[in-house]
Amino acid sequence: MDRVIVKDLCKDYKIYERPQDRLTELFVRRPKHKLYHVLSDITFSLPHGQSLGVIGDNGAGKSTLLKLLVGTVQPTSGEIHVAGQMAALLELGAGFHPEFTGRRNIYLNASLLGVPDDNIPKLENDIIEFSELGYFIDRPVKTYSSGMFVRLAFSIATMVQPDVLVIDEALSVGDMAFQKKCVERMNQFREEQKTMVFCSHSMYHIQQLCDIALWIDKGRIKEIGDSAEIVGHYEDYCNNKKAYNSIIEDVPEATTDDTDQAEQNGAEGEKKRDCRILTISVLSADGEEITAIPPLSDITLKMEVEILKDNVEGNWGFAFMRSADDVLSSWLTTDIEGVPKGPFSKGDRFEVSLVVKSFSMRSGQFYALGGVADRSGLLWYETKFSQPLKVAANKGVGQFAMGAEWQIIQLEE
Repeated sequence: MDRVIVKDLCKDYKIYERPQDRLTELFVRRPKHKLYHVLSDITFSLPHGQSLGVIGDNGAGKSTLLKLLVGTVQPTSGEIHVAGQMAALLELGAGFHPEFTGRRNIYLNASLLGVPDDNIPKLENDIIEFSELGYFIDRPVKTYSSGMFVRLAFSIATMVQPDVLVIDEALSVGDMAFQKKCVERMNQFREEQKTMVFCSHSMYHIQQLCDIALWIDKGRIKEIGDSAEIVGHYEDYCNNKKAYNSIIEDVPEATTDDTDQAEQNGAEGEKKRDCRILTISVLSADGEEITAIPPLSDITLKMEVEILKDNVEGNWGFAFMRSADDVLSSWLTTDIEGVPKGPFSKGDRFEVSLVVKSFSMRSGQFYALGGVADRSGLLWYETKFSQPLKVAANKGVGQFAMGAEWQIIQLEE
């Protein structure tokens, strides 16, 4: 059964050169505007229990599509059918009354989402506990930071258990601890066979959280299909036009909300870290630390990690970043069987190493990046860069040098 059906969806906006042209148009009955086509001929269906990732360049029409799905914007033409209750996280503060406290906005938002009035008090404490707003829940939301808005909005939207959850870049705001809770809640949402529509510039999250990816380019569907396949095509497109410097977002770094986090947590901020990367180094085959890499040589990446909390589970990872434009060149993680993932105890220390055979990147400067992720591999607790690495010049062209063996056999006539 399809949970969301979109057919021939179009959205146009009228662009006027001057405000008075709107009034002139009414009297002279001649168009004084230009049409801007935001979305054209969008058609897709999303089955029950599947998650859809929406990707594309800035200005492609992704956010407009999400607004159309939830009904905050009306289409110019086309049809949208959604089966079941829908909840959404779009712009920060959307659906909140700025003069109301966080607690009053819980009742307001829950009512807008169709929750019966008698059921809202039963959800109130769970929403407040999940949002971790504490004292701030009884302060006007106009005093909230962006991270606090997201905490409250995400808590309400997911606690009311909608059939369809729509999220627009919500994971890019907020501190690391709350991002982890959001990822866990979204994974739980998927396990319950709920439907999710998720828009993000983080290709890593799109691949891990979504079954299907929808690539929008200049208001039209360019591709739709398996998320891993579509993300690969999109990354190739971005790399070819050399305009996607934000690909580094595929290795999500912990972000810290400044004012509200300091006010709420104070000195406990450090305690919320799950681990700490003490050192990262690159070694030659002889075990010597190096900053220059000979072509096609074997190297070892090594980092020392200290666990700061009990019952930490996670994955280890290394990446190579091209220093000229911060493009992610290669990424390797322990998201495989047979590698210890915990649970680890506070005070445990580990030396994590990875041997890279025949380092294939050609002449240039790189950084090695070490990271520790949670068990799902979706949230990175900590990342740390090495010193700059210079790859010695070698004969050839292209981005990579490959170890190879030629064999030429003359065939008898």
